[in-house]
Amino acid sequence: MNDGRIVGAAVVSHHPGLMQCEDFRRMMGAGQDSDLIAGYARLRERIAAARPDVLVVFDTHWFTTGYHLVDAGSRYSGTFVSDEMPWYLHGVPYDYRGHPGLAYEIEAASRERGGFNRAIANPGLGRHYATLNLVKQLRLEHDDVPVVGVSSCQNCRWQHFLESGAAVAEGIRRSGLRAVLLASGALSHRFNDIDWKPSHPRIFHESNVSSPENVESDKGAIELFRQGRHDLILERWDTEYRKRFWEASGAHYLQMVGALGGADCRTKGEPLSEYENARGTGNIHLWFDLAAEG
Repeated sequence: MNDGRIVGAAVVSHHPGLMQCEDFRRMMGAGQDSDLIAGYARLRERIAAARPDVLVVFDTHWFTTGYHLVDAGSRYSGTFVSDEMPWYLHGVPYDYRGHPGLAYEIEAASRERGGFNRAIANPGLGRHYATLNLVKQLRLEHDDVPVVGVSSCQNCRWQHFLESGAAVAEGIRRSGLRAVLLASGALSHRFNDIDWKPSHPRIFHESNVSSPENVESDKGAIELFRQGRHDLILERWDTEYRKRFWEASGAHYLQMVGALGGADCRTKGEPLSEYENARGTGNIHLWFDLAAEG
């Protein structure tokens, strides 16, 4: 069997406002829709061109303790209601395939490396909208491409996420599969207070992000992504980005870049959307093209 490989990767926003109807989104956007919606279409094109056999989603809402879990279910179907925002994120049907073989390859690779990735197959295991919103927006339901979710383990240092990602990459290599990685989450993730009043009529506008300092930091990170300088992101993690409270402590990005080589990664990021606000958090879609690297 030929070695498997990662053929693309992305940091992707999943914020629940994107699941509201277009009329409501345009009302929130002062007549303009979120560019993240158009960005999903751009991302679908990149994924199709990469021709993956499987998608791996680093899910910033699947919090676990003790292990980075890899979902080894063969199929996921049901109706989702968010316990966080059930007044509008409810009654969402889903039906898509998993890939148990890849999940167990990742566990085996992790065990051999002394790591903490473990496969889990439990039919009662709940779903999270950090994955399901991507399934919907990227039109992955009833598709031939299976989806494998990876959790964000909450009792980790950031280096552990890099190690988790490296084990994911090794599992992909052994599997013989072509994989696209989706890091599902925001950059800075400080919510505005419940009584917050927007400073710009277009709610998605970046001036409504929780602080100017977070906007500046996020934009600095986006520029480093453009340059492929993941080494500088990691070098500044403790002094800057950890203090900006990226979603799930940045687990989604750290696992993704760990799979791409960690500090040695120089894969450049292409923004596929505007940088936007969501209740104070900084959101953007970024594509990392592995095909260009051969």
